[in-house]
Parts: sequence; structure tokens; C-alpha cells
Amino acid sequence: MIPYGKQDINQQDIDAVIDVLKSDFLTQGPQVPAFEQAMQKQCNAKHAIAVNSATSALHIACLALGVSKGDLVWTTPISFVASANCALYCGASVDFVDIDAVTYNLCSAKLEEKLIYAKANNLQLPKVLILVHLSGEPCEMLEISKLAKEYHFSIIEDASHAIGSEYKGNKIGSCQFSNITVFSFHPVKIITAGEGGVATTNDVELADKMLLFRGHGITRDTQQMVGESHGDWYYQQITLGYNYRMTELQAALGLSQLNRLEAFVERRNVIAEYYDQELQNLPIHLPTQKSEHKSSRHLYIIRLELQKISHSHKGVFNAIREKGVGVNLHYIPIHLQPYYQGLGFKEGDFPTAEKYYREAISIPLYPQMSEMQLDEVCAVLRIVLV
Repeated sequence: MIPYGKQDINQQDIDAVIDVLKSDFLTQGPQVPAFEQAMQKQCNAKHAIAVNSATSALHIACLALGVSKGDLVWTTPISFVASANCALYCGASVDFVDIDAVTYNLCSAKLEEKLIYAKANNLQLPKVLILVHLSGEPCEMLEISKLAKEYHFSIIEDASHAIGSEYKGNKIGSCQFSNITVFSFHPVKIITAGEGGVATTNDVELADKMLLFRGHGITRDTQQMVGESHGDWYYQQITLGYNYRMTELQAALGLSQLNRLEAFVERRNVIAEYYDQELQNLPIHLPTQKSEHKSSRHLYIIRLELQKISHSHKGVFNAIREKGVGVNLHYIPIHLQPYYQGLGFKEGDFPTAEKYYREAISIPLYPQMSEMQLDEVCAVLRIVLV
């Protein structure tokens, strides 16, 4: 079976992890700050906070921005559930903005329409917007940031798919148009730390808050303490935090992988261009990449023209898998999940996202795919899509 995604681990990565295992530190040592500094440099950001998962990064990003009970967070329905759950962890409510029919990202025009309607009808406006750069294709950050200033909400970029992407010459993670950006290092992402995440920001106060939330709310900084320190051993818990720390093992692997980020992104784009050429005459819509953007091409999502195909969506999906190609689907609209329907959402609320879900399939894309594997994927699609 050709998987839809797969990590690429080389001897350098293995040696980096073994070196940590032989060292004095397995949890909090020199590798975590080294990885944070490397991420700052990669993203052109002033601060980077490493954590044990992107979900944790989303949670502390919401906390740092003051999201709490009574607040409202908006996000996209086409993402993994963590992009919405993080607001619920803080006691806030969640709503969604429908997607753009071409890029599948949160639609800036629909966002503006929803904001205008909410303000005109004295409805609650969002405190935070969490957008997702789906597949590595950047959202329309300039337009969204203008709306954030006008309607006074903060922006978190969920860039779990987008390390190595660029928007109008700005690296994703630079936070030029947002308050905080979050990355994922799950094994099928662009680079991996086994698991793990990073939040970047240019705001020192947000960075300090996220550091506190990451480590139980505990500080050893005497400037943050209440009263005087009792000695070099002393620490204080000054807020309620969590154990979201990244290990030395994760950081060492992430740091090693970061050295190959450019090569990974280049290879992903080569594969995507191959698909663009080989699949253009099939009854599918190919993914769109805007010329002013650089995408890391985390996913290659096709959309079926079902009226031209003899199989159903499920039939196509199953037939492709039966022929040894491990396709997947990113994502089930969050508002259709039973838990969210229990919160009052229902089918029909976000029609563009729902139509996307009925047609979308992610086909294999990862750097070490061989020409033979690429040819096999294309051949299987030509057979099935009739």
C-alpha cells in the first residue's frame, strides 16, 4: 500500500536522537531552546515556544490571548477538530466561517459578510479567529488582518500544514499579519519531531504567557514572583498551567529535520507539479496554488466531478484503496461531528464546506515517493475515474 503521507528519517536524525539518549538530559536540556532558536530563524519571528503537540500550542495560544468563558472564537469547518477544540478548552464558544470554493481555506469574503451581519444585528463578535493554511496554501492574510483591525479580534494561524510556505514574500510563522502562528510536527507533516508543536509570535508578553502555560504556570524568574525568592531552588506557580513541554528527544529530531525542510518542500512541489500534468484530463478538480504564494504542499487534494464518474465518492475512495493506493480525506467538516451537532450545529450550516467534503480525496504525497509509485497512483486514478 502506498501511504498518503510518510515521515522521512535518515541517519542524521537517528544519530541526533541517540546523542540525546546518551546525554544528561531527556526532558529539559539544550536541545529544546536550540530548536526554538532555529524555528525563530526559519520563520523570521522574535519568539518560538516549543510544546508537545500542535494541539497544546493552539490551547496556550488561546489562553495567552485571554480566551475564556463568555468569549467567542471563529474558525474554519475544514480542519482537524483541534482547531476548534482549543477554544472549548478555555470555556469559550465556537462558530465557523465557510470556506473558499477554490482554495478550501477560510473565505475572507464570507468572513467579512459574517462580521457585517453580526455587528448589524448586535450579535457577539469573535475575540479570536483561528485560520488554517490547508495543504500549505496560505490564507488571504492581508484581507483578514484588515478585518481584524476593523472588528478588533486577534488572529491565530494554524500552520500545521504550512512550515516552509510563504505569503507575499513573508514566511508563514513570521506573524506579520497575525498574533500567533502554530506548527505541527506529527509524523505525516512536512517535518517531524515524532510529535510536537511550536508557537511563534513577535509579542514578548504573549511569548511569556505561553511559556508559563506550557510549564504548569511555574516561574523561576524573580521579576515575576510574588515577594522575594527563598534561594536558588525556589520557584512559584503564578497561574494555572499545563505540562505541555517538549522533550529533548523531540527537539533533537525536529532540529535535525529542519535542516532538510527546504529539500522536503522542493520535492513536494515537484511531485505536485507531476500530478498537475498527469491528472489534468481526468474528471477531477486539481488543487489551486496562487502565483503570489509559496505552498509547502503538505497535501494534494483532488475533488471528484461525480456527475462524470460511474462510482460514488465512497466507491471511488474504496476502489483506489483496494488497488493499493492509500488515499485519505482531509477533513470531515467539524460542525458535522456528533459532538458539535450536540452544540447546535447542523447539516446545511456551511454548504461550501459540505460540498467539498462530498467530493474531496487526498492522494499520496511525501518526499521519498519514487517515480514508479507516482506512475502507479496516476494509473490507478485513470482506471477508477471512469
